[in-house]
Amino acid sequence: MNEQATPFKNSKNSKIVFVLSVLTSGYWWLSQNINVYSYKIIGAMYEYLWLGVLVSLFVLPIISIVLLIKEKWNIRSLNIYSFIIGVVTNIYLLF
Repeated sequence: MNEQATPFKNSKNSKIVFVLSVLTSGYWWLSQNINVYSYKIIGAMYEYLWLGVLVSLFVLPIISIVLLIKEKWNIRSLNIYSFIIGVVTNIYLLF
């Protein structure tokens, strides 16, 4: 009965999706809570980035759920946290 469980290692894709989910969530949270047009540089950066971040807001949860299915629903995967961050951000923007 000497079973040694192999430690779970997150893939490079799951780490990238997690970081992008955090950055996307931070972008939308900051843009909702700060007047981005009070500073010209920040307003210009907001205008250049909003379409790409909007697409990633809806695409990243789908990618993370697909990767989570490939990893057989492992709770230690970063993909489940990426999915939760994406869903919470979408709900925050709706309400």
